[in-house]
Amino acid sequence: MTKSFTNFADLASFIAGETGHHGQSSIYEGAFIEHDERAKLSPVDETEQREMPDPEQARAAVEMVMATLFDVFRDTRLEPFASDLAWGFVNSFHVVAKRLSDREDDAAKELGDLARSFDPSEIYASQLEEAQLLCQTLQGCRDAMECMRDHAAEVYRVETGRPYSPTRGSRVSSGVTASMIDARNYLAERARERREQFAPEGPVVAFSGGQVWDDHEMLWRGLDSIKARVPEMILATTAQTKGCDAIAQAWAAARGVKVILFRLDRRLGAKAAFVRNDRLLALKPVEAVICEGSGIQMNLAQKLR
Repeated sequence: MTKSFTNFADLASFIAGETGHHGQSSIYEGAFIEHDERAKLSPVDETEQREMPDPEQARAAVEMVMATLFDVFRDTRLEPFASDLAWGFVNSFHVVAKRLSDREDDAAKELGDLARSFDPSEIYASQLEEAQLLCQTLQGCRDAMECMRDHAAEVYRVETGRPYSPTRGSRVSSGVTASMIDARNYLAERARERREQFAPEGPVVAFSGGQVWDDHEMLWRGLDSIKARVPEMILATTAQTKGCDAIAQAWAAARGVKVILFRLDRRLGAKAAFVRNDRLLALKPVEAVICEGSGIQMNLAQKLR
């Protein structure tokens, strides 16, 4: 973080320009839709008249918190810790969105069970209506949380130069930022309902490299060249947190390219990295970028040939 600002208006203008998302307001409006004037937040709660927050106020609040955090610490001894705190803020939205998603799945299962056991009674009709309202309410809350998370993640990327990535699991995006998908989710969800989010269709480009790499511009140029040839590409990386893989993930976030993260399954011990290579190759990549690294990259390059 090298830029300094004398007021929040200048900072907000900088963030808006760098993120390239001048339509944030319309994105928030689309995510903060009220499907019904009524809301039901759990199976035991009564139906209530509750509005969604004002989308413009929500957008401004997220931007203000993120911008203030970086600006207050800038050029001070606490500056190195600003990115960690900002990551935690983004991650809090991610955790809550995941909990809402799980509750939404449970509610949808209950709704499906009710729909399959039709009963012409008024009690059944009331139960079905409440179950549907619960699903709609939870879906709306999840959409709003994911929208705020994606917005905060984009400010994080602009300020740090690195994309936000959860420590485990996936981050599927509604379109504000590129999705980052854990390989285990990708493989498990291919044949299930949320296929478009967790198993995106498209040509896969494999990427792996060492943890020490200085010339990020060379990698960005190479990946830009591949994207020009394969515009719908999905990047599959070996998910290391520094070096080549981190540079590639930053490129993907800046270019809006979806990423599949093949993290190590440490339960496999010494063979974990080689099993990861095999799983990545199972996606049948159309191209690959293998940078100088260790025997793991050499093994992957040999198998690609």
